[in-house]
Amino acid sequence: MRAIIGVLGIALLIGASGCASTQEAKSVEKSGFLGDYSMLKEGKRSLVMEGHEDEALLLFKNPDADWPKYKKIILDPVTVWIGKDSQMAKVPGEDRQRLADALWARIHESLKQDYELTTQPGPDVMRVQAAMTEADKSMVVLDTISSIVPQLRLLSGVKSGVTGVSAFTGSASGELKITDSQTGGILFAAVDRRGGTKSLRGVFSSWHDIEEAYRFWAEKLQFRLCQWRGGTNCIEPKA
Repeated sequence: MRAIIGVLGIALLIGASGCASTQEAKSVEKSGFLGDYSMLKEGKRSLVMEGHEDEALLLFKNPDADWPKYKKIILDPVTVWIGKDSQMAKVPGEDRQRLADALWARIHESLKQDYELTTQPGPDVMRVQAAMTEADKSMVVLDTISSIVPQLRLLSGVKSGVTGVSAFTGSASGELKITDSQTGGILFAAVDRRGGTKSLRGVFSSWHDIEEAYRFWAEKLQFRLCQWRGGTNCIEPKA
């Protein structure tokens, strides 16, 4: 016990590292939220620079969508979908709701900066629907120790290279659908999974990695919509 306290003390002295706090996983399980997944394709990957990745693991973007015409957004409440073998089944109901509300709040905060949020359909209104499909919190003590001890960092790095999620860190999966509010036509759909890294930022909170995934997804959505409508001041988020 004394050794563990000593390691945690070292972590506090070291403070937050400069590396990314969230990273994309190698694969993701579909939950059923989107219904038809046949239109989805694998997202494009490129060299990772400063913790950035290009696209979600699976996605569809309507080539005929007229993005500039949309000025308003209907943002539905985030729903929870528990798929086969999902760790979400182990999360208490009140925590599931808290996480769903947290994801909604992140998306709302990002979208309201560029769009008017409304509840009424219209020709210039998109509907954004998101689902939380996986939430596996981190093992705080082991995550902290393995962020510091070289041998455990190495083992964690091996797991990260295989799955995209470092050992003992948390992870989250989500699905998103954007439709025309009047016709229901799909403009965009995506399925993604993100996990924590061995950054010491937020390492003492078991939900931090999930919250960081939510933050990144919301900011990435804002960035993509900015790009698609032809914006000139689009800021890509840091992982």
